[in-house]
Amino acid sequence: MAGQVRTLRRRIRTTRSMKKITKAMELVATSRIAKAQERVAASLPYARAITHVLTALASNANIDHPLLTPRPVVRRAGVLLVTSDRGLCGGYNANAIKTAEQLIAKLKEEGKEVLLYVVGRKAISYYRFRGREIEASWSGFSEQPRFENAREVGETLIRAFVAGADDTDDDHGADGVRGVDELHVVYTQFKSLMSQTPTATELAPMQVEERTAEEAGVLLPAYEFEPDADALLDALLPKYINTRIYAALLDSAASESASRRRAMKSATDNAEEMIKVLTREMNSARQAAITQEISEIVGGANALAAAGSE
Repeated sequence: MAGQVRTLRRRIRTTRSMKKITKAMELVATSRIAKAQERVAASLPYARAITHVLTALASNANIDHPLLTPRPVVRRAGVLLVTSDRGLCGGYNANAIKTAEQLIAKLKEEGKEVLLYVVGRKAISYYRFRGREIEASWSGFSEQPRFENAREVGETLIRAFVAGADDTDDDHGADGVRGVDELHVVYTQFKSLMSQTPTATELAPMQVEERTAEEAGVLLPAYEFEPDADALLDALLPKYINTRIYAALLDSAASESASRRRAMKSATDNAEEMIKVLTREMNSARQAAITQEISEIVGGANALAAAGSE
């Protein structure tokens, strides 16, 4: 009995230590959610402004740009998957990978070769362990992405898409980059603290809607293009794609922190419940040990009394 009590005490101490760790991680994740939401809100004005400019360009110029032109034959598709660098965030990574696998399966059914681009150590480990080829990967910034990270990812994807337009053989484009004819991004959209949804969207060829002022419901600005609209498109469209990738990284960062907070809260609650269960077991074992000792003492006293009476 004494050995059982010592074992239960040790398990209680271990569980309490684990509870402190999970509680601290829950608090850290909670603080990061607020910061991630602030960064998402701060990025919205720029995204709206560049969208308005592109809308004005589309409404006032003849659009002819590689990023906007659908390919007559789509042979390759690029898929960018955003996951986390660390675990302990519930089903966040598993759900994102599952959504990406569903998209990849759909693209392959359409007869398209898929090139995989990955953000986050978890997805990198997942595909390398299974021997799947990764075209390019990035890691180390899943919780706190910067625009420089989005630009690095965006430049790689844009090169691949532009190379797809000049890809005349089965392997590589003119600059040695494996070209793709369309781009998709899979990330986790942050909706609320309790709801994060894996989402797959098409990144390129981009669809810029041509609208008049009456159709838009607002007064479109009267831009004067200098030197010309094509030069502006060359400058703005890559920035627009980088902005969309940055928004996906920020959304994913907020979703990761929310998933980790929820997972750590569940772990903390489970640890608290386990401590209660173990405490009850320890008290029962200790009471049983005391009862056994009393029984042994009484039994010994009775034996001595019986021996003395003889």
